[in-house]
Amino acid sequence: MNDAREVICRPLQNRALWFLVGLGAAGAGVATVRMAYWGAFVDVWVFVGLTAAVVGVACLHGATARVSADARGLHNRTLLRRWSMPWHNIADLRVYMQYGRNQEIRRVSVVLRDGRKRRLSLPMSGSVDDRPDFDAKLDALRALHRRHGAPESSHLPVISYRTAGRGSAVSLGLCVLLLAGAGLAALFVPIAESEKQAWRSATPCTARTPAAERGECLTTVPAVIERIEVGSGKQRSWVYFADDEPLDRLSVSREGARGFQPGDSVELTVWRREVREITGEHHVWREHFPGAGDIAVVAAACALAAGYPGAKVLLRRRGRRLPDDEVLPSALPFAGALVGTALWLLPLSFLHPMTVLDSPVTVAWAATGSLATLGLFAWAWRATRIRTPETAAATGATRESPGEDVFLAARFLESTDYNPNGFGTHIVLGGGPPAVTPHSGPGRFAAKPIPVERLAVKDVRRVRGSDGDAVPRGWHIAELDDAGTPVRLAAAPADLTRITRELDRSATPEP
Repeated sequence: MNDAREVICRPLQNRALWFLVGLGAAGAGVATVRMAYWGAFVDVWVFVGLTAAVVGVACLHGATARVSADARGLHNRTLLRRWSMPWHNIADLRVYMQYGRNQEIRRVSVVLRDGRKRRLSLPMSGSVDDRPDFDAKLDALRALHRRHGAPESSHLPVISYRTAGRGSAVSLGLCVLLLAGAGLAALFVPIAESEKQAWRSATPCTARTPAAERGECLTTVPAVIERIEVGSGKQRSWVYFADDEPLDRLSVSREGARGFQPGDSVELTVWRREVREITGEHHVWREHFPGAGDIAVVAAACALAAGYPGAKVLLRRRGRRLPDDEVLPSALPFAGALVGTALWLLPLSFLHPMTVLDSPVTVAWAATGSLATLGLFAWAWRATRIRTPETAAATGATRESPGEDVFLAARFLESTDYNPNGFGTHIVLGGGPPAVTPHSGPGRFAAKPIPVERLAVKDVRRVRGSDGDAVPRGWHIAELDDAGTPVRLAAAPADLTRITRELDRSATPEP
């Protein structure tokens, strides 16, 4: 297929898609007939028909998609849009990975000379079964690009959620929404505290209380409970009153509903035209008023939660000069800093939501916590720095231990005779020839010696999207030549430096 002069990509399940399109058309017809001739706008057949019609439209979009490539360039056609692009305007072809529910979706992304990106509707892979067809079509497209264009890179960039080329719009939007929620909750802190204090200070109404002020005092009304509905799970619990007096029913907590029995005579306490309390002979239910501390904790929690997507945006901004397919450091150190901040900020927000500056104790609490947070974020900033292979090689520790086995976490990413089926998780050095082991020691049980005489280190680089999600973000990759076969070895930067030095030393015969 690499020698093909034209490549045509169509949906793999084309017949199934057209069947669903026909089913959707039939559903639309049923819904139209039911609404036009029977006047049944709210009907189960109308609902089923409209649902089938929506599914049919979506399948029609997929069934009519077509991507072709020839000597002139790429041609992408969908139901609503068509576009073509000559090869000389295309800088690169990439694999764009999306993650669905228990599946990995791969699509082809086109990078233009001016930096813009377009995603092809086909080919697309959503499972292991259709991966060979996807790879074959992609290889054919890249062959045409090399023949009629000028690709910027010889390797195939893979863009995933871990790489620098992935956009940060979702993280930025989530950060903004959480910060907006935090600000909105903070606005309600004084309002909640004022309402709670007003409830606590409310007094019973008297005959002298003006009618305009009766909403601010407490009024008691007798009632008889007719029946109780205790909700299960997240369902609401209800108390029903006899003769619908003074109201039909009232939503209460599950524990509150279980404390009453049908036929109980109770008193209802009304405040601000709402029933706030039910008092019986053996049980009392009161409406919960969230205080300023509760709302302040919500505001602080939203602000802290916004820090994690904000850290992702910061890391992508920090790695903006990296190649698009290189993996960025993890934002987990910033998550740790946020958790450490929550340990002192949330209790302070709950206990002193509006009086932080009123006491030397709370001022010291806030100042000490702020300094701790500053230290945690400084540590997180350093932990997420981007380490290049040159820096790792210059600062890598040697830790020579002659005669003793040292097990280093490392793995070959390809299956070889010394790493069959990718079983190796560690490389052992020191007490014998370098070997691959499926464990971290002690002992060389099941170890397979590495043929160091066949291996030659070609390059050391950072992790790319094509290396897979199983490789930790902070590791580096050594590209080796195994008697003409390319092999990749992944390990932490310092450990990889030590392993490659040991491989070079073992491969060099002693004089």
